[in-house]
Amino acid sequence: MAGRRPLAPNPAGAHFLRDRALIAQLVRGSGARDGRLVLDLGAGGGAITTVLAAAGARVIAVEHDPRLAARLRRRFDGDHRVEVVQADLRTVPLPRRDFLVVASPPFSLTTALCRRLLGDPAVPLGGAELILQRGAARWLASPRPRDAETAWWAARYEIRLARTVSPASFVPPPRVDAARLTIKARAITQHPAAQRRLRALLRAAYRRPGARADAVLDGFDNPGGRRSRRLLIGAAIDPAAPVAHLTADQWHHLAILLADRGWPARTGAADD
Repeated sequence: MAGRRPLAPNPAGAHFLRDRALIAQLVRGSGARDGRLVLDLGAGGGAITTVLAAAGARVIAVEHDPRLAARLRRRFDGDHRVEVVQADLRTVPLPRRDFLVVASPPFSLTTALCRRLLGDPAVPLGGAELILQRGAARWLASPRPRDAETAWWAARYEIRLARTVSPASFVPPPRVDAARLTIKARAITQHPAAQRRLRALLRAAYRRPGARADAVLDGFDNPGGRRSRRLLIGAAIDPAAPVAHLTADQWHHLAILLADRGWPARTGAADD
């Protein structure tokens, strides 16, 4: 646009959130209070970290840039609620006990971040409030997962696109809209047996995404097709529906039913 200086190159996709009202919404929505452990991944100048600490959370502020990390250490020096870690969010060790994430990470790291937080059942993520590029937020929140990996994430976590976020909420402003993504752990994250069945079922299903749901379930250690139909109907799934049409809610419900009824997964299929 005439009269506006061109944006500086930003290959890492870092855009620092400055919208105070939005940051307050993220912190309230996360439930971060009373000593809850919260990670701010890509903490930048500490705008989110500050509000999290003020809410009473115990915050680990992770920042890759050494200059920004040093600035954060100076800013929060003496604040027992905040620990600053200079590290890459793709490799920083994650807590072994229940934790939350409230963050506005670099857009370019969205997939890597989701794989770390949502892909490993050993990661005890309780929930997250994230600011992501709007296109990425839309496919993550889609009711129908696009592949086995995103089905695995969305069947274990409720993923909701809460609102669009304007480029004006950032410094520097991105060239595209962002969005607030709300992530909450589903009941299945507390049931290892159900998660094993879910993983094996999704791998079998997405090898043939056009196949009928009952046909896939019939081949999943099932002694008879009649039982498959009852299970599918119990999970509010049309037995004739292609598996690619199933929603994350349906996958979650079906995995819980399979585990509750003691249906074993294929040997080795759920554990590799």
